[in-house]
Amino acid sequence: MADFRVFHEIVDNPSSYAQKWKTEKNGKIIGTFCSYAPEEIILAAGALGYRIFGTGGAVSMADKYLQAYSCSLVRGAMEESLAGGLDFLDGVIFPHTCDSIQRLSDIWRMNIKTGFHIDLVMPVKLNTQSSRDYMIDVIKAFKQNLETQLETNISEQALEQATETCNQIRDTVNRIYAVRQKFPGKIKGEDIHAMVKASMMMDRHDFLSLVRDIADELEKSQEGSAFAGKRLVLSGGLCNMPDIYSVIENAGAYVVRDDLCTGNRFFEENIKKSADSLKSIANRYVDRNVCPAKHSGIRSRGENLVRIVQESKADGVLFIYLKFCDPHGFDYPYLKDMLEENKIPCMLYEIEDQLSGGGQFETRCEAFVEML
Repeated sequence: MADFRVFHEIVDNPSSYAQKWKTEKNGKIIGTFCSYAPEEIILAAGALGYRIFGTGGAVSMADKYLQAYSCSLVRGAMEESLAGGLDFLDGVIFPHTCDSIQRLSDIWRMNIKTGFHIDLVMPVKLNTQSSRDYMIDVIKAFKQNLETQLETNISEQALEQATETCNQIRDTVNRIYAVRQKFPGKIKGEDIHAMVKASMMMDRHDFLSLVRDIADELEKSQEGSAFAGKRLVLSGGLCNMPDIYSVIENAGAYVVRDDLCTGNRFFEENIKKSADSLKSIANRYVDRNVCPAKHSGIRSRGENLVRIVQESKADGVLFIYLKFCDPHGFDYPYLKDMLEENKIPCMLYEIEDQLSGGGQFETRCEAFVEML
């Protein structure tokens, strides 16, 4: 049986892990808010990239700075920082994503003391040569900025090694995803989610070693019990996902693929090696499947979602949206229309990072699975 317990321990108490890592490695920890933060460059600088997911608990202090209709990711992150839960950070990177994260960056800069502050203003439109050229310039400027802040030099060799490590992580995690898709129920959804979150917070070399062992073990036994349930694709904008997987599985379905930034989309598209590592890194962030905060074509996100469903032979799509997340909310109508055009059933459910209405979600999930 593959052992995911280490990942659960880390995501249950990420700050404790980060502080221990900082003491043992005598290294720098850099907070990030988005999968567009170039973790290859952070790794090449010898630092630990630490994805900020928010407190996941009650929010009170953050209400002084943020409106109640800000999403729970933004409010939870502000709450955690105000409570001193992120004091171990040496800096924070704010990629240019949704309006809420951009405004959080301004509020954070003026009120929170977590080291240096970098706004990473990447292009929004990603399907032109000019946007590709601009992305390359942004990545190069980010490297120089990070070198200045960390008082270090990021060599081409270090970039190549970091790129190779991140590529190997993506390859290995995709091996685990392939097992999940082929044998639904062989891996619990909550284990996959813990693994993904841990990949964004723990030492990348240690993570790679662990997932290699898990992938090897899972692939040794290419057998699975007959699966009589329904196969689902999970799509949405949740980062700090509550435990919805047990509800889905109890309803008789399993998530076989997903379209999440803290999920499959984070591990798509390896970096193609070239003589210029920074250009290669930039190209990957242009070519990867986009989130609603980026644009690569009117129908590109819908076409990608339909492709995922068809490849995974899924029975339907479950949209899990964070309350007050406008970018995903704006995308939903056309995604739903494209799924219906291809006769793919779907259901939308809005939640916070805590599953307060668990009974309601359970009822709706059971009804959706029964309909399938």
